[in-house]
Amino acid sequence: MAVKLRLQRFGSTKRPVYRIVASDSRAKRDGRFLEIIGLYDPRQNPIQLDLDESKALAWLEKGALPTDTVKNLLSQKGIIATFRQKTKA
Repeated sequence: MAVKLRLQRFGSTKRPVYRIVASDSRAKRDGRFLEIIGLYDPRQNPIQLDLDESKALAWLEKGALPTDTVKNLLSQKGIIATFRQKTKA
């Protein structure tokens, strides 16, 4: 089973709010997930990005692959850099 870190859409029409979740790559976008890692609201100014860094690092260490958007969000918080430092050591 391949695990991906990806966005799950919530909110009403034209007012998206996203959860960052770890889910099976075969599951639907808004379908089953394994764990909620954070929240992303692009409509706020500045954007609201709440992440549980320990959960994100744990999933990355287990081999979860982030989507492009989630990878950008994780790098904004510095989680990708932390993960790379841990894997080099």
